[in-house]
Amino acid sequence: MADAEAKCITIRGARTHNLRNIDLDIPRDRLVVVTGLSGSGKSSLAFDTIYAEGQRKYVESLSVYARQFLGQMVKPDVDHIAGLPPTIAIAQQSVRANPRSTVATATEIYDYLRLLFARVGTPSCPSCGRAVAAQTVPQMVDRLLALPAGTKLMILAPLVRGQKGEHREMFARVLREGFVRVRVDGDVYEVKSPPKIDKARKHDVEAVVDRLILNPDIRARLTESIETALKTGEGVVVAACQPPGREDWRDEIFSERYACTRCDVRLPALEPRLFSFNSPHGACPECDGLGNVHEFDPDLVIPDTGMALERGAIAPWRGGPGAVYAKLLRQFCELFKVSPATPIKALPEHSRHILLHGTSEADEKAQGASFEGVLPNLHRRWREAESEAAKARLHAFMSERSCRSCRGARLRPEALAVRVGGRNIDEIVSLSIDAAAGFFSALAFADEAGRIAAPIVREIRQKLQFMINVGIGYLTLSRSSATLSGGESQRIRLATQVGSGLVGVCYVLDEPTIGLHQRDNARLIQTLRQLTDLGNTVLVVEHDTDAIHSADWIVDIGPEAGAHGGRVLVSGPRDALLASPESITAKYLRGELRIERPARRREASSRRCLEIKGAAENNLKKIDVRFPLGVFCCVTGVSGSGKSTLVNQILLPGLRRKLAGSHERPGAHDKLLGMGQIDKVIEIDQSPIGKSPRSNPATYTGVFDQVRELYAKTREAKMRGYNAARFSFNVKGGRCEACQGQGTKRIEMHFLPDIFVECAECRGTRYSRETLDIRFRGKTIADVLALRVEEALDFFDSFSAIKQLLAALRDVGLGYIQLGQSSTTMSGGEAQRVKLAAELGRSATGHTLYVLDEPTTGLHFADIHKLVDCLNRLVNLGHSLIVIEHNLDVIKQADWIIDLGPEGGDAGGRIVSEGTPEEITADPRSHTGKYLARTL
Repeated sequence: MADAEAKCITIRGARTHNLRNIDLDIPRDRLVVVTGLSGSGKSSLAFDTIYAEGQRKYVESLSVYARQFLGQMVKPDVDHIAGLPPTIAIAQQSVRANPRSTVATATEIYDYLRLLFARVGTPSCPSCGRAVAAQTVPQMVDRLLALPAGTKLMILAPLVRGQKGEHREMFARVLREGFVRVRVDGDVYEVKSPPKIDKARKHDVEAVVDRLILNPDIRARLTESIETALKTGEGVVVAACQPPGREDWRDEIFSERYACTRCDVRLPALEPRLFSFNSPHGACPECDGLGNVHEFDPDLVIPDTGMALERGAIAPWRGGPGAVYAKLLRQFCELFKVSPATPIKALPEHSRHILLHGTSEADEKAQGASFEGVLPNLHRRWREAESEAAKARLHAFMSERSCRSCRGARLRPEALAVRVGGRNIDEIVSLSIDAAAGFFSALAFADEAGRIAAPIVREIRQKLQFMINVGIGYLTLSRSSATLSGGESQRIRLATQVGSGLVGVCYVLDEPTIGLHQRDNARLIQTLRQLTDLGNTVLVVEHDTDAIHSADWIVDIGPEAGAHGGRVLVSGPRDALLASPESITAKYLRGELRIERPARRREASSRRCLEIKGAAENNLKKIDVRFPLGVFCCVTGVSGSGKSTLVNQILLPGLRRKLAGSHERPGAHDKLLGMGQIDKVIEIDQSPIGKSPRSNPATYTGVFDQVRELYAKTREAKMRGYNAARFSFNVKGGRCEACQGQGTKRIEMHFLPDIFVECAECRGTRYSRETLDIRFRGKTIADVLALRVEEALDFFDSFSAIKQLLAALRDVGLGYIQLGQSSTTMSGGEAQRVKLAAELGRSATGHTLYVLDEPTTGLHFADIHKLVDCLNRLVNLGHSLIVIEHNLDVIKQADWIIDLGPEGGDAGGRIVSEGTPEEITADPRSHTGKYLARTL
């Protein structure tokens, strides 16, 4: 038994969520794929049972004192787990929302870069660009003694460099310190009778410390003189040299610190903190190391230049005729002879400038009056605002722009003046991971610097290669972590774990192939293999065909979702799965079930389309793109080719700005045409359906409003005077006040995990006893919230409006979820499908453009089948659909494909091919077409 447990993770009696008391043996040190329909219990097994128990056991091994500072995992509902190594979860979530976090900092590459620059960086002057170097006194002496014998020397201590003034006090101080001579602007004078100098001109003044002629016996004297000069000259010494037979003198400048004597600029000591934008020693003082600042945006202040002043063209100044800003605008019009009925764009350029920026001194002299200007007024109001509400109103008219001081580099000029391999640290992190790997492969150092840099560069090279192996070589090292997709942030953590070299760990991953093009799957799977080769167990929740076929062991949970799932159908190698008669996964892998290509494709019209001209954000190469309307349009391409930039950063913000008055600024482009052909745009993403645990599918889709109206119309409710609000658990009246409608109470346990206990007053129903007295067809309102969607469909069969919304939830594959299931317990894929169901359940109003970014995340083949049907229903209702996707079953359903590439990062950003799926497969340049051809 002990030997078996050593080779397997043994699970007995697992009942977490919908798991049905399962027993399971999973081999250790293998690549294990857990698959099954969405909601079948995969995550309940992998994350909520195996990972949770591994974490709980580890935390319990720590002291009571340490435990109170750590997040505690609730003990999963399982009888026994043996042979479980320490667990690490690599789930799909953003690395950090912190704006200071980047790809380089999240992977610790930036720490190595800071150390590299501090140890072997070559500093230069931030002003003139000349190389600067710190030297020791013996180095200075050796340099001068290397000059020809007989060379005349003057050792000088700089006192004034390029400063205006007569400097009388300085001459007096030099005399008191015992110096006999000074050099002023290149000429030597006695300190007792200094020259009268022009105080309006800039001057250079040095104290003459010593005059001597070079010979081998003057080392001691020369050393003493240099030390005196360094002390007087604050770390800088000038050696004026006249070689034998020459009339002219030449200056050699030395510094024991990093300093540019020409510009009188001193650099701080080269330490790792100088290169950190999170430290005051290195961060740009203008933007505090963020690289961006917020300022009032003229395009947001005047969103429509075709509007006249009298109609409210100045958005933040809109008000009635008696408002203070209306008076200011009347004053402006009278002063500068402008009609308030003139559109902004028709005003003379000078008048527009004064309106926005205010009058200059010349304007005030010419007009005899002044005008503050809209932007200065807003800046003043921002500075003077005391309430957060006032600042929030003004913030709506601000946009983020690159810091003018550091130009987005985040660091102070002294840090950016240090170079390694000809680049400063910002230029290196601005490279893509692929390009950075090439840079460090070619980087070479000489002598001592090479020995110092070797271990640092080796670590950087390894980390970069690990990231390339997991398919994120297109990301730049400076990319903000907050902008990464869930799949990208997961692969960053995966690369970090591979680089850590841990042994004897159980890694639990959630769909690592999400966001990857089919072409990149093999490299990712090879990375997972590296983890198992090190002696780790890798447990992957996955639906990708390549990943399933590559697994050593497969666990298939099902047969369906929710209460119809939770059983282990297959636990064994791939052949065992393929032989299973019950497994839906096996039926798709064997080809018995498949998503067919559409019998007929809708025709894309070149006249009825949205068109972006000159898209140039991020890596897009100023491309012109047409999105045909009234069809299913799919945007494809390898990871990092520019898909999300094109759709999410240019198209969506541009449409929201025009159609909904959004203040979000779209990415760089010239024009966005055709917006008049759609009435609204809706992005159906994977963000939670609500901001609190109170939100659920019933409240989000609107089903609960109708159900509450139904209960309010019952005879008993009317007799008691209850309206629909009485049946809400969010407001006082009908909810249980003991738990405020939560159904549970939280009890803090300090060094143990917090416990949520069922409310003793309402017994978890959320409602007061009086509210629960009202029944409809024998069920209370709490009973209805506990129904699964498919059960609710039968219960409300005779109510068409409710049935329509519930049917939409079932059609998107969510028949297994409860109507009252908290939004916080739903996966991103489930949240996205709830949003999709809400749209399908609504009556069509106008022409809507729906945008979805990788909707197949978390979906099984069977769920994708349902999703495709629902997407086609939206288009058949007369709407338009744009989907960013890698899944070939979705791509082959499209009427029109826009394929970007050809590669990721700088090598992408172009349109490789566009047309129907059949036309894409015929294009040899398209990576997508190559893989798509196998499915058509």
